[in-house]
Amino acid sequence: FEEALIKRRSIREYSKKALTTKELSQLLFSAQGITGKIYGTYLRTAPSAGALYPFEVYIVANNIENLKQGIYHYCIRDHAIVLIKEGDFRRELLKASIDQEMVRDAGVVFLLSAIFDRVRSKYGERGYRYVYMEAGHISQNLYLQATSLGLGSTVIGAFFDDSINKLIGVDGIKESVVAIQTIGKL
Repeated sequence: FEEALIKRRSIREYSKKALTTKELSQLLFSAQGITGKIYGTYLRTAPSAGALYPFEVYIVANNIENLKQGIYHYCIRDHAIVLIKEGDFRRELLKASIDQEMVRDAGVVFLLSAIFDRVRSKYGERGYRYVYMEAGHISQNLYLQATSLGLGSTVIGAFFDDSINKLIGVDGIKESVVAIQTIGKL
């Protein structure tokens, strides 16, 4: 763990080598994997205010061995991904992320989407603050897991919200992407 903390950097350039499905599986687990259950609530790898877990994880698979290019939703309870849209979405991602080339070159792009009412139902307007804190927790887990696997990663906050939300089919009000994270082979 200490080694991963020391080595962790934002890496924006990736090789053309494909990620393995095993690496993808471990990255998904590190983002929101189930680590236990208490009082009927499934606990996850990242802390969440009130254990309310407002995040949905979507990935854009650009270059992953034995996986079709496309947009997938991570089903946390099953530790599985479900294809939402098949195809190459690098051009749309590039345009929506203000031409940040790492979204095109990454093996996988994580889209962290929050359903705000999951937290606002308990914490009111302060819930927005907790959502953004949790996005940071998830992102750091991804950074450290990528580093441990010998992969590069960077988080992106500068993007056109409406374009990214439309890409995965969320309304941008009740559910909205709040962070993008790219991961690829060095």
